Amino acid sequence: MIAALTQILVFQLVGEIIAHHFNLPVPGPVLGMLLLFAFLVLNQGPSHQLHDTGQQLLKHLSLLFVPAGTGIMVHLHRLQSEWFPLVMSLVLSTALALAATAGVMLLLGKRQARAKEEA
Repeated sequence: MIAALTQILVFQLVGEIIAHHFNLPVPGPVLGMLLLFAFLVLNQGPSHQLHDTGQQLLKHLSLLFVPAGTGIMVHLHRLQSEWFPLVMSLVLSTALALAATAGVMLLLGKRQARAKEEA
């Protein structure tokens, strides 16, 4: 478990270093998770130890939202002054995500129907 946690944190650290060094607008942990994803794709999935550690972290995922909630309270004044763009971005991104999901489902449904006809 320690080795798997170390692996996750190393990817997060590398993401932070890249984001800071290149002054990117993307948070370092997001880059780190993308790097970890690429690593896992290249290695055909996680090791048993990394998989089990990830499952344990997911069980306690709600604890990871506490810092975000605290950050919202710290920046409440910004939310009060910038609420409209935030709400619009949430609504539009949700609509785009739903549309993309519907499009993928339609394409996969057609592909599955064709596969059944050919079989």
